[in-house]
Amino acid sequence: MSKRQELIEASREHLRTLEAHLAGALRPIQPPRGFVQHLRERVRLPEPRLLAKRLTDWQFILIVVGGVVSAAVLIATVARALFHLFRRDGGGAVM
Repeated sequence: MSKRQELIEASREHLRTLEAHLAGALRPIQPPRGFVQHLRERVRLPEPRLLAKRLTDWQFILIVVGGVVSAAVLIATVARALFHLFRRDGGGAVM
């Protein structure tokens, strides 16, 4: 066997050992039932009809559109500033 093959085989053996050790150390655990129930009560998605109502609410839509437009203006302003900061001066430079 070549030196390279021996190194590859040793690396594979080392990885197998490491995986076996981690599989033993990182066993899944079952959380307490009360904890799971508490999380289900706290993290609840609204009913589909409430989501539909929220999407038809014109104030909510106006806020979302305003946020998107504001973000687009901010990105355009930063991009323009970076463009002007790093652009090469094509007209007035004398070499």
